[in-house]
Amino acid sequence: MEPILILGIFVALIFNFLNGLHDAANSISTIVATRVLTPVQAVTLAAFFNLVGPLLFTTAIAKTIGKGIIAPGWLTLEVIIVGIVVASFWIYATAYIGIPISSTHAMVGGLIGTSVAYGGMNVVILPSLSLIGGVIVTGICGAISGALILAGLARFKKEQRIRDYLIIGGFFGFIFSIPLSIIFQILPISGLLGIILFIVISPCLGFAFAFLFGCLVIRLCRNYNQQIMNKIFNKLQIISASFYSIGHGSNDAQHAMGIITAMLVTAGVLSDFSVPLWVILISSAAISLGTLTGGWKIVRTMAKRITHLRPYQGFCAEAGGGLVLLFVTLFGVPVSSTHAISGCIMGVGATQGNNAVQWSVVRQIVTAWIVTIPLTATCAYLVFFIILQIWK
Repeated sequence: MEPILILGIFVALIFNFLNGLHDAANSISTIVATRVLTPVQAVTLAAFFNLVGPLLFTTAIAKTIGKGIIAPGWLTLEVIIVGIVVASFWIYATAYIGIPISSTHAMVGGLIGTSVAYGGMNVVILPSLSLIGGVIVTGICGAISGALILAGLARFKKEQRIRDYLIIGGFFGFIFSIPLSIIFQILPISGLLGIILFIVISPCLGFAFAFLFGCLVIRLCRNYNQQIMNKIFNKLQIISASFYSIGHGSNDAQHAMGIITAMLVTAGVLSDFSVPLWVILISSAAISLGTLTGGWKIVRTMAKRITHLRPYQGFCAEAGGGLVLLFVTLFGVPVSSTHAISGCIMGVGATQGNNAVQWSVVRQIVTAWIVTIPLTATCAYLVFFIILQIWK
């Protein structure tokens, strides 16, 4: 292998290591917050299942990263390396501060920025206007249907605040309409459009799943002894945390897989985009090692600052987050596991009322989510543009 290719693989593995370090909070924050496991036990559990996850599912996300964002031929080794280095700096900086951001979106922004600096805006694979129109129509129809269904149920139960049910129904209808259109292959949502849509959808989907799951658990367990139920959910949380870690590993570990495979194709080592087993193994190992180090400042933010979690809430949040990640992994949509679990924690917190969630902290987190892709793309563009001027 050429030295630059070896350097590129090393940089991609460093990115996955930092991803694991930063996103360790996603896998362990709930189980640490409820004191089911010690932090060391929690990161060990998460690291193991992060390693297992990519071996159980498809490599569809790796193909999206390597082929579905930037047009083939423009992801040169230099473009990839600079983009990943910029993304890694952003991940490390936010981990140091303690702000949970998306490693996925940092990487996407970095690759877009360097690719545009190298080849212009036409190298980015943008969705067609008809597809965007289809997404808008589907979302509107889903929102209207959800609002009418929930308002009808409220009217049947003779509830007074119909307007609130219209808003809630519209929200859930919109959130579920896009994933359903993917499941039934109504809309071919993938690539950059899927990533941008799920910036909003994945935390809201996590919020919805965890909120509904939490309400169901409260309803079913309301007459049982609280101490006994805490003991039961303490044990169930180990299962749900493992399930979530499998989803996290299967989704996030594929980022380095896609990047490394793209570099191998560019360098002529591979003739087509097929992820080799050794790439799967080293990418999984890198994210697992990162998880073992633990991003403790982010763990504190996720575990304590958003809301106070009880064992049943931790179980609901992890189970909801695992379901979201399982869905998007199967359909090849690279999403932020940070967004998914954050939404789930907000959802289970909201079952205790609006004041149970620290919305000021939530606003800080959401702001970091919104600026990640534009910021990393801009920084990567400037860095690569300067490098190009120096090379000339």
